[in-house]
This record gives sequence, C-alpha cells and structure tokens, in this order.
Amino acid sequence: MRLITVPSLLAVGQGLFGVATSLDLPIAARIDGIESDFTTVVYNKTCPLLIGNDGGAATGGFRTFVINNGTQLVETTHKTPGRTKLVATAYGVGGRDLIVTIAQPDSFFRLYDASTIEQIGQPITRTLGDWSALCVWKSQGSGGQYLYLFGKKQAVQFLLREAGTSLEIVEIQTFETPIEASSCAVSVSAHTIFFSGDDNPTIYTFNAAESTEIPDITVLGAAEDDVTGLAVYVGDKSDHLFVAQKDTITVYDEVFINLGSVNLTGDDDIEIQGLNVYQSKTRLYPAGIVTYAIESNSGVGFGISSLESIFDNLNLKLNTAYNPRKTPRKTEQLVCRECSFSGFCQSSVHASHPIVCSCFAGFTGNECGLYNCRNNCSNHGVCIGANQCSCHEGWGGLYCAFKVVKPVAETDPNGGDGDDPAIWISPVNKTLSRIITTVKSEFGAGLGVFDLNGKEIQTITAEEPNNIDVIYNFAAGNRSIDLAYAACRGDNTLCLFEIYRNGTLASIPGGVQPTKEDYNVYGSCVYRSRTTDKQYLFVNAKTAEYLQFELLWNDTLQTLETTLVRNFTGGSGGQVEGCVSDEANGWVIIGEEARGLWRYGAEPGDNSSEGVLIAEVGDGHTYADVEGVTLVEGATVNDGFILVSQQGVSAYNVYRRAAPHEYIETFTTVQNTDKGVDAVTNTDGIVAVGTSLGPIFPYGLVVVHDDANQLPTSGTSDEASFKLINLGDILSDDLLAELDVDWDPRA
Repeated sequence: MRLITVPSLLAVGQGLFGVATSLDLPIAARIDGIESDFTTVVYNKTCPLLIGNDGGAATGGFRTFVINNGTQLVETTHKTPGRTKLVATAYGVGGRDLIVTIAQPDSFFRLYDASTIEQIGQPITRTLGDWSALCVWKSQGSGGQYLYLFGKKQAVQFLLREAGTSLEIVEIQTFETPIEASSCAVSVSAHTIFFSGDDNPTIYTFNAAESTEIPDITVLGAAEDDVTGLAVYVGDKSDHLFVAQKDTITVYDEVFINLGSVNLTGDDDIEIQGLNVYQSKTRLYPAGIVTYAIESNSGVGFGISSLESIFDNLNLKLNTAYNPRKTPRKTEQLVCRECSFSGFCQSSVHASHPIVCSCFAGFTGNECGLYNCRNNCSNHGVCIGANQCSCHEGWGGLYCAFKVVKPVAETDPNGGDGDDPAIWISPVNKTLSRIITTVKSEFGAGLGVFDLNGKEIQTITAEEPNNIDVIYNFAAGNRSIDLAYAACRGDNTLCLFEIYRNGTLASIPGGVQPTKEDYNVYGSCVYRSRTTDKQYLFVNAKTAEYLQFELLWNDTLQTLETTLVRNFTGGSGGQVEGCVSDEANGWVIIGEEARGLWRYGAEPGDNSSEGVLIAEVGDGHTYADVEGVTLVEGATVNDGFILVSQQGVSAYNVYRRAAPHEYIETFTTVQNTDKGVDAVTNTDGIVAVGTSLGPIFPYGLVVVHDDANQLPTSGTSDEASFKLINLGDILSDDLLAELDVDWDPRA
C-alpha cells in the first residue's frame, strides 16, 4: 500500500448564495425488522428494486424490495445462503445483470440473475476473510467488470467475466489499505474508488484501473462527523459524492467541495449506513431515490428518500438518463489471448516481444500460462490452480497453513451478539465446571451459563457485557467467593456477579462500578498480584486507554468497591479489546486489533510507557483482527501457552507463555458432521484451560465464539453460540506434557 496524504479540499458548504445549505429530507418509505448494513439497487424501468443484506435473521442472505409502493417497502424475494453483510449489482456481464454477494459463514461469492433473483451456478471463488465493503466498477476503456472487496486493512481486486457458458471471478491483486473500510463507492467518470471506515470522518480514494500495480491511496478529505455510508451520483459531466454521517447526508463534488447537506426526518435517533442511489425516473420518484439501511427508535431495516428536493434545493443538475449498462463504443481489450486471458497486455517496443504480460494473482510465466499458489500451499497441500490449494488431511485455512480441528460440542443458542467466554472451574467436581458467555447486543444482553455439554444452565441480564473473566477466592469479609467480571457497554460500568458453588451467577452489592467521565468501556480482564495479593480489574476503551482498578471489599457497608490506580495507552494507540493476565509472571497481555499482541507489566507501579510486541499483523503468522486472548497455565511459570483469536481468518495462534513467546502453530475449525456442530466463522473471544475436566475434556478445554452460527438445516441462527474444542486435539503430545492437568486456580 502506498498512502499519499494530500491537503484536504474540504470547504465550507456552499449553496446557491455561497452559504452552507441544509434542509430536511423525509423518509419516503421503509421496512423494519431486518438487521442491515448495505444496500444496492437494480435498474429496471418496469420494476426497480432495492436490495439489502440480511445480517441478523436466522436465514441471513439478502432481500429484495419493490421501490414504487407508497410508504411501505414490499419484500419480493429473500435468498438465504447464510448471514450476509455485502451485496452489489453488476450490469451486462455475459448478457445478464447480476447481484453479487459473499456470505459470512463460508466466504464464497454467489451470483444471482437480477431479473429472476435466481442463483447462477454454484458458489465460486472462496475468499477467506471478514469482509466489510464491496464495490463494482465497469471500465469505460474495455467494458470489463471489476469488483473491489474490502476487509481487515486490505482490499482485493477481482475481474468478473464470462467463462464459456458460465461466469467466473478472477483475483487480480490484493493490496493493503490504511483502515478497515466499512463503505465504498465508485465514480465512473473519474475512474475513482472512495472508501471510509467506522468511527472515522476520513475519506480515502484511489484510481480504479485495469492494472496489477498497487494503487496510490490518498486522503480525499474529512467529513464533519464519522462517515457511515458513501454513494456516488453519476452526473452528466461530473459525479457527486454522497456522504452519510448518522442522520445527515452531505453532497460533495469530485474534488470534495461541500455542496450542502440534508437531515433525514420522520423518526427519532436515526442512523443510516449502506448508502446507495437509484437515479433513473420511477413512477413515484421522477428524480430517483437515495437508499439506506436504517436504525432508529422504530427499529432496524431499510428506507428510501426522494432525490428531488436534494437536487432542487442544492441547485444540482439531475441525470435521470443514466444507464449503468452503457458500454463504451470503442473498447480496448487489455485482457488478451497473448497473455492467456490471465493477465493484462501491454505494448512493448521490442519487436521480438510486442506484448508484455502483467499476470493476475496466482498466474506466472511470460504468457501467464502457468499458475502457482502462495507459500506453495504451506507445504501442506497441492497447488491445483491459481492460488487454489488442495490441502492434505488435517490442514486448511489460508493456503493450507492452518491445522484443522473439529469442535466436539457447542453451547445452546443464546442472545443476539455474543463475544467473549470464560471457564469457571468447580471446587466441588471439575466435571461440574461451567462456561460463562457474554451477549453484548441489546437482544438478550447479559451473561449465559452452560455446562460442559453446552447445555444452558442460566441466563442473567446485564448492560451489554463484552469480555468476561473469573476471579477466584476473593475475600469478601469473612467469606471467600468467586466472581465473574465484565466490562458493560450499555452503561459504561464494571459489572461483577458472585458465582455460587453450583456455578450459577447472582447479583452482589457493589456489582456495578463506575469507570470515569466520558469513558466508553470495551474490553476487560482481571489480575491478582502475587506480590501483594491485591485484586485488580483492567478495562479498556477503543481509544486504547486502559484503566486499572483495585477491587476491594468494604466491611462496613458490606459491598464491593473499586479504586483507580493506573491508566495508560496500550499498544500503538489503535483499537484494542481482548486481554489476559499472567499472574505468575506479573504480566497483562493485550490484543490491538489491527496491529498485534502486546505485553505489559501488570503491577500498578510498572512502567507502561512502552510495551513488548509479541506478535505483529503481517509477520507471516498474525492476521487482523486480533481479538480474544487467553492463557493456558503450565506446570511452571515458564510452561504454558498463549492463544489468540484472529477474526479476519477465523483462526487461532498458539505462542509459548515464556518470553520471547515463540510462535508454535495456527489452528482453525471445520464442521464436525458426526456431532452436528458447524465450523467457526468471524470468531471473536476465546478462553482455554489445560486442566482435566473429566472424560469429555481430559486434557483441557478451549471455548471460542462463533459469529455466524449455521443451523443444521440451512441458514444462520440469529442467536450466538460458542464452540467447545478438546485442547488435546490442538496441542501435540509433547506440548500437552508441559501442562498440569491438575492445575487448581484456587491454590
């Protein structure tokens, strides 16, 4: 990635009279009850359609809606390949208009005929990752159709084309981006891709090109607030960039001059994202519409608004004659036979070699007629096509680099958006140990308690807890108790619950503790000093500010209390979440999502000005986002392992506990057909213990979060689950020998 920062051309919004123009824009039609992020449109003179992803329903996929139907959007189709975040449309590929999606559970592209909404062929071009934005660009030089897929600080460029009687998606190149894009848009006239990320006002841009050269990414400018959606209106001579910011849409020209803004009205507490435009005339909307995913007091779903008042009040010229199917009269085919249709052709000055080939990803040779695979399939598979590996048994993931294991059980579905688990080891009988999980969404917010078979024992409400951890043998007056601790996002507090000897949770006096003013909690973990025996609570914010509190018991008031003893910035200052303490070594180990894994001293007086970087994204083993972190205790303070989840590839790294924390292996999950347990996708939190928990888990247990929980029949559950894995299926016998199967957290 080459990032070029240019001076922002952002100007004060200028309307017709040189003064910032702002007006109200009513919601013209909407539909509620669908968790959504992205919208696109299908241009059709008789029946134009709004297409929206279904990110939360049990069946997932995408839905289509008739636009011309008064104040209610009417659903016409619901396709259910599993939970889906991204959807886009491409026109005139092989004589057909297409809907393009990529499902989260399996990372396969799927193509649908935009006229019939029927799937074309089988899923194709599996692209493993946690993808967050998708844009389509039609070259005005060749008519070629390209896709830009964005994910964890990277983007992939594809060519979508005919392949005999079928269609194929061919990877051109992968390149780095400065952020994880959450929205993108394409200017046809300027041959430009725009993209932006969550919680960020900055808009980035690069040239769309039929080339394998890594694009130069520049900063176009900054909106007045965090960007929640981008769309381009194709003008007659130049295009307009629509930028959503919560309930506002600001219109810019191609050089980012602010032309004015509109405020969405018709409900309270509106937030829009997944912006798009349909700019042809329709029966009810002669100037076209702007489409969006919406969240407000009325719920979540999709909405549309007329473009007419925007263009009238901002004195902009409509272009309702726009036709996305239009192709250039004269085309220059840069993908040619001389390069085996697997690379771009460039003219050469050498008579003996009039054509020079620039090969697509995975192709090689002077004529791009040969193929290869990244990392030679990690020596764990056979290269059978361009970056297509057939993995040996026991291997999978990115180019066969990951060891594969099968979960042996999963928790009962519970709540909407799960995150982090904990394992509580029973003092009565280890087979009665419990798994405690979090639900950080409004739907089902709280904690769940499960037995070692994954059966639900209890749920208890809490204010959207994120990470969860266990405290053993806390002195509460004359009692010694166990506690569950979490950071609760709903009210930005530290949440604590007593754990009874049967493994159930209960409220405790002082179980809700404040943090500090203007602080938004995110992740958390616990630490008990071996030097002072004091109990500490760590909590972090997305800004990487860590707060360390001492947890106390007030004998007089018979309640928990906390005292702030330290705060510091973790990592390089990027977004952080998961953390775990190593009490024997006096460390706290934290994950910085886009950067890597860090180690700090855990004592309040330790120097926190600089951490030790244990693993870094891009080091050959570590992938964004780094999420959950857990420690497996060993027989000594130097034995044991650190396990780290990596959301972008749904895999987990294993490192040695002892410095310098040698990398050991990466593992991922596959479906356990015999047990009826699906594989893990878009993983987040993780916890593990090396203690024998009885005949089910004789060498220890690993519990991992599964975001897109696939149902046995089809589709995706709208409730979270966590997968249970035998630690003995992950670690070799030699590594297991370093653990203490009788480890007791209360000793």
